[in-house]
Amino acid sequence: MCGICGIVNFNTDDKVDPRLLERMTGTLYHRGPNDEGYFIDRNVGLGHRRLSIIDLAGGRQPIFNEDGTSVIVFNGEIYNYADLTNDLVARGHTFKTRSDTEVILHSYEEHGDECVTSLRGMFAFAVWDRRKQRLLLARDRLGIKPLYIYQGRDFFAFASEIKALLEHADVPREVDQEALDLYLALRYVPGPRTLFKRIFKLQPGHTLMLDSSGVKVRKYWDIEYPQPEPRPFESYLQRFEQLFEESVRLRLIAEVPLGVFLSGGLDSSSILAAMSRLSGAERVKSFSVGYEASGRQEDEANEFAYARLAASAFNAEHHEFRLSPRDFGDFVPELVWYLDEPLADPTCIPLYFISRLARNHVTVILSGEGADEILAGYNIYRRMLALESIYSRLRPLVSSVAPWLAARAPGESVRHYLRLAGLPLQSRYRGITRGFRPELKKQLLQRNGAGKGEEKFDGVFAGYFDAVPHASPLEQMLYVDIKTWLPDDLLLKADKMTMANAQELRVPFLDHKLVEFAATLPAELKIQRGYGKALLRRAMQRILPEAIIQRGKKGFPVPTDPWLRFKLKDFAREALLGRDSACRDYLDRSTLERVVEEHEAGRISRHQEIWTLLIFEFWHRVFITARGKAVEGQRGGGAEEQRDGQGLGEVSNFLKMTNDQ
Repeated sequence: MCGICGIVNFNTDDKVDPRLLERMTGTLYHRGPNDEGYFIDRNVGLGHRRLSIIDLAGGRQPIFNEDGTSVIVFNGEIYNYADLTNDLVARGHTFKTRSDTEVILHSYEEHGDECVTSLRGMFAFAVWDRRKQRLLLARDRLGIKPLYIYQGRDFFAFASEIKALLEHADVPREVDQEALDLYLALRYVPGPRTLFKRIFKLQPGHTLMLDSSGVKVRKYWDIEYPQPEPRPFESYLQRFEQLFEESVRLRLIAEVPLGVFLSGGLDSSSILAAMSRLSGAERVKSFSVGYEASGRQEDEANEFAYARLAASAFNAEHHEFRLSPRDFGDFVPELVWYLDEPLADPTCIPLYFISRLARNHVTVILSGEGADEILAGYNIYRRMLALESIYSRLRPLVSSVAPWLAARAPGESVRHYLRLAGLPLQSRYRGITRGFRPELKKQLLQRNGAGKGEEKFDGVFAGYFDAVPHASPLEQMLYVDIKTWLPDDLLLKADKMTMANAQELRVPFLDHKLVEFAATLPAELKIQRGYGKALLRRAMQRILPEAIIQRGKKGFPVPTDPWLRFKLKDFAREALLGRDSACRDYLDRSTLERVVEEHEAGRISRHQEIWTLLIFEFWHRVFITARGKAVEGQRGGGAEEQRDGQGLGEVSNFLKMTNDQ
């Protein structure tokens, strides 16, 4: 697990500055404190920071092929690298290391850009082909590993984190206003955008090729939802159990200690069960996080009892960490520096601290991300399907009556669901998370104008619905979440918070073979008797404690509501309403004050909206105005006002090129 970055200057006589490449690579130190490496060939430079997991002695990067004509920097793990190595050796390739990095390079020699299709794992890598003078970038199928790019008039740059790109003086620090609209609505920015103007994400399941003819982005993988074949239940169950155990077994490959994040929920407990079975007599190390319970909501947010139950069932070596409100307030500037782009998911903070605790014991950690998205674990799917049933049976009546009732109903939440009831699924479903409701967001953005962002918001989700027109309503919602929420919220925070502690996180539920199998399951094997993840529950029925099997979906609760009303009240008010607040510059001040005051007074719970604004506020201080304490000594001096840059850097062209694939 590592951090990578690179530059290609379009003028071949414009040599890459070694000091710039070292600064870019240096910002990624936390991702790979064990080693660093560089490659510079005139106008091309690659940088690498290494966290040693496999081939500790010989896996140093960059790595070259036999004759030095191709070179790679790589972030991730290829779990089937041993099988690929054997095949490539049989084809005549010579290996100098035992690392999975070298497997990718020889696969590129053998198969070209199609090398990605044989890789089983998580990855973001760059191959520079010196003979063809071309750069290949690739990102894994589900977006477990991040990869950011910037295209300017004179150069192209990429990196595992945005802060590395900002070391280049010609990369602007500018807010994308349309992305801000998306951020306020979702609490994250869906790819390929980021909140930085003209800095983009390479989308999951895509490659990017750069040569003298320009940039070409290509989709190499997608999820398909075929009509389920009539098969006995036992056949589905047996295949699921085989793929799940194989996925966990592959993710135990390492030359360093491993453990598991354990909430006591179905997903993490299932992984613990499989790890315990595969580890034999060796005790699995498990880690849980909770809160200092000084009130009912803090106490209800704790999951220690279930985690202890699971740990006891499998004799795990269990560790716990407790957070206080002070940890949240003090850590926010540092949090946004690690995140790069604003992500208003408060679970980032407990995830960071539990990773820090676990790093004292293990280098590699397994976690349950992805199970809900592939097996329909979230409660929202059942609510939306219920609305879909009403809408399909009473379409004319609902379409006319629901908007009328919504305009007159008391309470924001009631009005929201009545409006949804009158809309078809494609217009109604906007994924797992939510930030500001449309009407409040419009009021908040009225100073800078609103409307364009709402159109972009609709377009993002409509495009994914259109990509799977023949899938069932449930499958369409799962597809939307796998393409948006999963890579741009869930996996982004998982990567950034664990890598902030130089820890590698592995996600067995997102092995692409398991994901592809889950897409073939009938709906009743996903949602059954009011519970999601029906097939997983059945697979674990005789393995996990009954209390965990029967436990409903809880998510990862964070008591931000009482904290922002009481213990963090002054912190939030000063940050958002102070004279030097960035929010006051971008947002309507009277609406901003009303949001804060409504929550403080207890009239309406606005903790999600306030947290969304706090993260934007400190992100702006750290990256745009550079006032945040977390960046001192950790960033380069980028120019505040930059030339606009045309050609390859045109925003609309890149978005169209990516979304058309």
